[in-house]
Amino acid sequence: MQLKITTKENYRYHKLVKMNSHKLYYLFLSLLIIATSCSTNTTVKSGFIQENIQFAIAQEKLQVAQIEKSGKILNPRTVKDGEVKYIVPDDWTSGFYPGTMWYIYELTGDSTWRTYARKYTEAIDTIKYMTWHHDVGFMVQCSFGNGLRLGEEKYKEVILQSAKSLSTRFRPVAGIIQSWNVDKGWQSERGWECPVIIDNMMNLELLFNATKLSGDSSFYKIAVSHADKTMKNHYRPDYSCYHVVDYSLADGSIRNKHTAQGFAHESAWARGQAWGIYGFAMCYRETKDIQYLRQAQKAFEFVVNHKNFPSDFVPYWDFDTPKIPNEPRDASSAAILASALYELSTFENPEYYKGWADKIMQSLASPAFRAKTGENGNFILMHSVGSIPHGNEIDVPLNYADYYFLEALKRKRDLENMAKPTN
Repeated sequence: MQLKITTKENYRYHKLVKMNSHKLYYLFLSLLIIATSCSTNTTVKSGFIQENIQFAIAQEKLQVAQIEKSGKILNPRTVKDGEVKYIVPDDWTSGFYPGTMWYIYELTGDSTWRTYARKYTEAIDTIKYMTWHHDVGFMVQCSFGNGLRLGEEKYKEVILQSAKSLSTRFRPVAGIIQSWNVDKGWQSERGWECPVIIDNMMNLELLFNATKLSGDSSFYKIAVSHADKTMKNHYRPDYSCYHVVDYSLADGSIRNKHTAQGFAHESAWARGQAWGIYGFAMCYRETKDIQYLRQAQKAFEFVVNHKNFPSDFVPYWDFDTPKIPNEPRDASSAAILASALYELSTFENPEYYKGWADKIMQSLASPAFRAKTGENGNFILMHSVGSIPHGNEIDVPLNYADYYFLEALKRKRDLENMAKPTN
């Protein structure tokens, strides 16, 4: 039997009705960012925003032309040995390129991009049944989730089925969603039993959306339980986070705390810090539980006050790697962080958080990190890092760097449109 949102159970999201007028102002700004609407404002002529939109159009036209020329539906992830690397639907990054198409459509209002967005999104439809993959939240929310937000009502079924699939990975004793299986691959060599990675915070948005779409509160409960355990167990006293926390399936106790894709177990892997900030900002948006907002804010203060946070605001791949400044940067971490900060600016201290986001975006859009038209495998951003310890995707473009750059650009435009006086 399903539990409905309208029952008398006092879930946290019911606190919305008790907010005072000051908080409602920030809520309105937040809703503007995530508003469900098919329309786009193509009259914005802000130099920075419009120039970056035009550049993205130029790159994506070239990318799409290569895909369409193949006669197949290809999904670009990165560049390897000078060639674009395409991926299968069950790759964890498969939702980002379809999501990029949705953001290009939203930023331009050109229905051509909507056609491509539908085509590339629907090509990964089978992932809704995946139960062995925690990143189904990434994959579906960035593709089908954006499509649904922009009016594709038929995608509701995909969201709900995907949330059901993701929920099978919930481990009630530990109160978390298990990230990786440990029966094969490099994960099987670590001695883990039930590993949970900080990235998994990003998958919770799918569950929150499923509750809103269905009225089934079980998805919401799982998301909140996972967020609470992550906040308690992943973070150090300085508000940096581990990459991996390994739980016991028998009693839910913590077996290990590791950082598999960073420099060392006790180091601060840059993309992990960004995932956490973004994830807890999103959780505050969906629950209005103030502890999530404070967690995101404090985690950002760790980043911005770190001695190795560079002057151009694009992090090194790990904050504690010993060869800084002679270490690779990670533009993907910066793009994720910028998008999260624009959202944080809708809750409190708008000038502070938007100011930081604007600084990061200026750097990402500079020649140091943004490619030239027709280069970089037709991706937008250069200089991202996948996993240096695994020797994968070092100083290359990545589809999720582009996705979050465009999301940040869209959020920036929405905020600045909101701030413009009306005549």
